[in-house]
Amino acid sequence: MAYRRTERVIRRQTERHDAIVAAAGRAASEGGMAAVQIAPVAERAGIAAGTVYRYFPSKTELVAALVASAAEREIAAVQRAADAAPGPLSALSAAIATFASRALRDRKLTWAMIAEPADAETDAARLAYRQALAGEFETLIKAAIAGGHMPEIDAALVAPALIGALLEGLAGPLSPDVAGDAAKARDTAQTLTLFALRGLGVVDARARGLVVQATAAGEATR
Repeated sequence: MAYRRTERVIRRQTERHDAIVAAAGRAASEGGMAAVQIAPVAERAGIAAGTVYRYFPSKTELVAALVASAAEREIAAVQRAADAAPGPLSALSAAIATFASRALRDRKLTWAMIAEPADAETDAARLAYRQALAGEFETLIKAAIAGGHMPEIDAALVAPALIGALLEGLAGPLSPDVAGDAAKARDTAQTLTLFALRGLGVVDARARGLVVQATAAGEATR
């Protein structure tokens, strides 16, 4: 009986933790990281502010947890897109297109994740996200090279550069001063994917075909 009570307590704590982070995510999606404040997040989660403080003693810790949670979700989406692709080069293309498309879909949260001015702790969490993304793309690049679909390059060096280029390319369209538009977002994601594939040495005609294929697959699974 004691074991079962402990199990229920742990499950309830996990659910409450996740509810708080989810509420913080909704706040960030509406107003960026500046909107992630303990009292409003507690209200969104339907719990007392004191309860939030028990899980996250400061806003900084809550924001770091939000970044980690969002990063895990986005990396999982990239992995699913790659896994569903028919080959290693298609997997790389699908991963790039998925990352760009999802970033442009949740504009304010993505802006908060990659470009909104933040404190050192939040920047550290965001750096960990970039490094994890780079690790995923390094694996995909190596697979494409091993399959003979790309020229030999240093994947460990190129993957972080690829992430940097994508994030810089997204920063402008995601800026709070730029209005969101579905058609423009699609064009932006396609352009960035094509740019990335060309930069990795994929010949233009093949790169264009991969972009079309990745876009069609993404729309079919949205």
